[in-house]
Amino acid sequence: MAGRLEEWVDERLGWPSAIRSALLQRVPRLSWGHVLGSATLVTLIILILTGVLLSFSYVPSPDEAHTTVEYITQELPFGAFIRNLHHFGASALVVLSIAHLIRVIVHGAHKYPREFTWFTGVVLLLLVFAAGFTGSLLPWDQNAFWATAVRMRVIEVTPGIGDRLAGVLMGGEELSAVSLVRFFIAHVWVVPSLIVTVVVMHLRLVHKHGISGVPRRGE
Repeated sequence: MAGRLEEWVDERLGWPSAIRSALLQRVPRLSWGHVLGSATLVTLIILILTGVLLSFSYVPSPDEAHTTVEYITQELPFGAFIRNLHHFGASALVVLSIAHLIRVIVHGAHKYPREFTWFTGVVLLLLVFAAGFTGSLLPWDQNAFWATAVRMRVIEVTPGIGDRLAGVLMGGEELSAVSLVRFFIAHVWVVPSLIVTVVVMHLRLVHKHGISGVPRRGE
C-alpha cells in the first residue's frame, strides 16, 4: 500500500525520486570542514522554528514590544530558553556562514562549474546580515534603540542611496513606531522568505554539481 502511494505521488510530483536521488548521491573524499554547510542549514532551521515560537507572544509596538520580550523571558514556559536559543543561534549562524564561505575558498569550490553556487552563498551571507540587522531593534530597549540609531546614521551617509534607504527602513527621519513595525515585517517575513528561496536554489545547485571534495596536491 505504501509503495503504491509513493509511486502515485512520484508520478505526479516527482518528490520521492528527487529525495532518493539527493540522499543516495555519491560524495567525494571529505574533510571536517564540509560539515559547516550542514551545520549552517541546521542552525537556520532552528532559528526559523524559534522565531515562529517567539512571534506568537511578541507585539511590535513601542508600548508592548519590551513588555512582551520580558514576558517571554521571565514568565512564558521555556521562553528564556527559546529566546536565548534564537539569540545565540543568530550569532552562530553568522560565524558558521563565514566559516563555510572560507572553507569554499580554501578548497577552490567556488570555481567552475560552481560559480553560481558560490554566488548564491554570498547572497545568503548578506541576507543573514540583514536578518541580524532587522532583528536587533525588536527588543525595543535602550541598547536596541541606540545601536540601531547609530547603524541608521551610517546608512544615511552612504553615497547616492543612503538617505532614501534610511527613510524606507525607518518610515521617517527618526526611529519610531513605524520603524519598529517595518523592522518586524522585514525580520519575520521579507528576509526569511528570501533566505528560504535562495537556500533552495543553493541546495539545488549543490545537488546538480555535487559536493566538491578536498583538493589533491597540485590541483
